[in-house]
Amino acid sequence: MLLIKNANLLLRLMLELSVLISIGYWGFQYKSSFMIKFGLGIGVPILVIIVWGTFIAPNSAYQLPLTLRIIMELIVFGLGGYALYSSGHQSLFKTFTILVCINMILLLYWKQ
Repeated sequence: MLLIKNANLLLRLMLELSVLISIGYWGFQYKSSFMIKFGLGIGVPILVIIVWGTFIAPNSAYQLPLTLRIIMELIVFGLGGYALYSSGHQSLFKTFTILVCINMILLLYWKQ
């Protein structure tokens, strides 16, 4: 069972990194000038990192109640899903969404 729990934590890390990659990809694919693409492709992932590290991470400076933390996680993962979908990667969007749902359910069930 410990192996499965650790695999779930590894999946969580991969999903978090996938959010940053998908948002960065979306930013660089945005139909605009190079400066706006660069700002979206670099700036939005940095903003997500700051929000995640400040409010959502396990050792964050501001520990939110469980309900608010889950809402913020859903917003961040939703942004990643939207980035995949709007970039034209519908199959990746579906896979990502299913994995996020499974991962969050298992994290809550196992109190990880």
